[in-house]
Amino acid sequence: MDGILNIDTPGGMTSHDVVAQVRRALKTKRVGHAGTLDPDATGVLVIAVGIATRLLPHLPTEPKEYVARIAFGTATDSEDASGTVTREADASRLTEGVLRGILPRFTGEIEQIPPMVSAVHHEGRRLYELAREGVTVDREARKVTVYTLRASDFQEGERAEATLQVSCGGGTYIRTLCADIGDALGLPAHMKALRRDAVGSFARADALPLQEMLLLGTDAIARDWLLPLERALDLPTVAISDDEAVRVSRGQSVDVLLPPARTDAVALLHRERLLAVARYTDGKLLPYRVFTGPMADPQPE
Repeated sequence: MDGILNIDTPGGMTSHDVVAQVRRALKTKRVGHAGTLDPDATGVLVIAVGIATRLLPHLPTEPKEYVARIAFGTATDSEDASGTVTREADASRLTEGVLRGILPRFTGEIEQIPPMVSAVHHEGRRLYELAREGVTVDREARKVTVYTLRASDFQEGERAEATLQVSCGGGTYIRTLCADIGDALGLPAHMKALRRDAVGSFARADALPLQEMLLLGTDAIARDWLLPLERALDLPTVAISDDEAVRVSRGQSVDVLLPPARTDAVALLHRERLLAVARYTDGKLLPYRVFTGPMADPQPE
């Protein structure tokens, strides 16, 4: 069984937990995911099954779309609602207009310092492992991209809240975004809740709820929800002949007359099925990920 699943996760689970449940449901060990989702968050988690795990670097995973609830007046050590409160203040002076006025500072290419409670590596260890031991280390700021950022559903008061709609690139921490917005307003803030509505072309509206998946049989999941490899990619495609397919299956290059729109990754289709991903060099497409074993030479008619 090979393909991509768009799963709507219920929250309270790590991405690894979701992968484990998919493995059990599909009775296969070869399962991976295309981007970690915080345990307290809900929404889209893209799952690769079988040889599709080799396609993970090529899946269209941007932009990412989130809906977050930002809570003012309280900061936590994890920057979300699961952490320990580190600072409090009265946020009743905050208005919706002031909040919206500051959001342009956080669009475009911005810098973020990853939170200690994160999967970022530091000297061979995850930051969250160090945080569990009470260790805090200096982290370098990282450049991330926020394409759009809007606020709605503002609720005033000592613990003011608002909903943020965020479209961003990979590596963006929404809880850090919430904390940084609070800092810019002179207020402690944290992310109260988070839902991921889309990862690239994978939308929550089209996702299979995890609880529903667990009630389905393997055949039903494969038939109704497993996306074929060739439909999951966002790459230029080149259709190849039977003879060329044999060469590609053996790791050999094929000639092309014109360079494709993208040269680092091209999907090679044989009879409308994905056979390989190749890179273009000097008029040739050289496969570097092949999804079949060596094929026999076609028989003459």
